Amino acid sequence: MDDVLLAPERGVSMHSLFRDLAASLRNPEFWALSSWLDIVVRNRQSRLGIFWLMSPAIVYIWGMGGFFASMMHMPLAGFVAYVAIGYLVFRVISSAITESTGAFASSAAFILDGHVRLTDFVLRVIATAMFHFIVSLPVAALALAIYPDPHWVGLLFSLFSMPVVILNALWIGVVFALVGARFPDLKHLVGNIFMFAFLLTPIIWHADTMPPGSLRGTLMRFNPFYHMVELVRAPILGQTIDPSTPLYLAVMTLGGWILAILAYRRYARFVPLWI
Repeated sequence: MDDVLLAPERGVSMHSLFRDLAASLRNPEFWALSSWLDIVVRNRQSRLGIFWLMSPAIVYIWGMGGFFASMMHMPLAGFVAYVAIGYLVFRVISSAITESTGAFASSAAFILDGHVRLTDFVLRVIATAMFHFIVSLPVAALALAIYPDPHWVGLLFSLFSMPVVILNALWIGVVFALVGARFPDLKHLVGNIFMFAFLLTPIIWHADTMPPGSLRGTLMRFNPFYHMVELVRAPILGQTIDPSTPLYLAVMTLGGWILAILAYRRYARFVPLWI
């Protein structure tokens, strides 16, 4: 019995985030297929199917975008594109983080049955978030099509900057999945925080309305979601990226992955006990 209890301590190196992540990416059958099946099962009884998957994007982009454009006396064609890109990027991040808090608990049967590569369950959450992102693209594309001055070179730049968003969503997902396994109430807390984070992030309002020296401007620029949205949206719309954004995201990405590696190595072996 003592040998069994001490085995995790002697085998701490077996819980390597990069090694498990590389193995998961080489063998995507489990997390890719299971994420697809989750979506199919949830919508198999719906006759409108794909429409319901697109409906949140339609409501946020055209409903809220149109409402706030009218309220602030702004041109609809320009504002809905601004809202569309911001909403898509924010939804990827928020979905990945919120769902990752319960990723291990919801897969307890697999983990307790001996499936110990925990990165599979985090990647399943990321894959689901990316699926909803892809489904919402036609709605955003329509908003971008009526935008008066899209920058196609900026669109190419954003294709390369989107992986930065995914990299950050991934390390945050790993950390929140570990914490969520230990503290199940985290999912409810994170859900409430994201209600405030959506309002704090310039999605339905313009960032230039918050001067850098003001309290609200400081809070906005401290908000990591602002910088991730800005990195993708600004080039497409022909706007200048905030000078602090590249440095902020570089530090956040590097520091975040170091934190995720250390946390995974230290706590991954306790997940079967916590769930």
